[in-house]
Amino acid sequence: MRAWLTALALMAALVLSSALPAAAQTGGVVRPPVVPSTAPSTPPSPAAKPGAPRTITWEDLTPRDWDPMKDLRGLDFGILQDSDPRAQAMLRRLREVWDNAPTNPRMDGQLVRLPGFVVPLEEGKDGLLEFLLVPYFGACIHTPPPPANQIVHVLPRNAAKFRSMETVWVSGTMRTVRTDSLMGVASYRLEATTVEAYTEKPR
Repeated sequence: MRAWLTALALMAALVLSSALPAAAQTGGVVRPPVVPSTAPSTPPSPAAKPGAPRTITWEDLTPRDWDPMKDLRGLDFGILQDSDPRAQAMLRRLREVWDNAPTNPRMDGQLVRLPGFVVPLEEGKDGLLEFLLVPYFGACIHTPPPPANQIVHVLPRNAAKFRSMETVWVSGTMRTVRTDSLMGVASYRLEATTVEAYTEKPR
């Protein structure tokens, strides 16, 4: 069985194809790459009006020179089993690198809008009090967590009435604050003023 390595290979494909969910630019139209279960695309938008959030993509959260798959270059997933000590060592090393993924310092303090999938952390009687926002379906629940700079810890101003893996637009102030949780490590925290159901064009 190569269950973990298969999941890792899928995550690698998502990262390397910029499907997090930075959409591929084709003829001026933003479309998500052809990878199953990727996050919703982020449509282009004009410059944000003063006091309005700026729409960003998941690519904006990573430093331009950071290579999340550097330690996996040249490895052949097809010859390794989950029980292989080399595979286990590789997974441990990759998890360490990804859990300490660097942030983009330009994001700190920015008023932004970002789409993604909900991973609940704490729920009250009126809805979610905090959750993780992730770039593709199943992250942190059905597959291992993505790099920490591809996970955002969201603290909504008002309880958010959404369920696990629902797609949302989140708007608010982004902070480069690390959060460790049972569901994954987040390199960012977003103090959300609004959490809305995803539509192709945010309100």
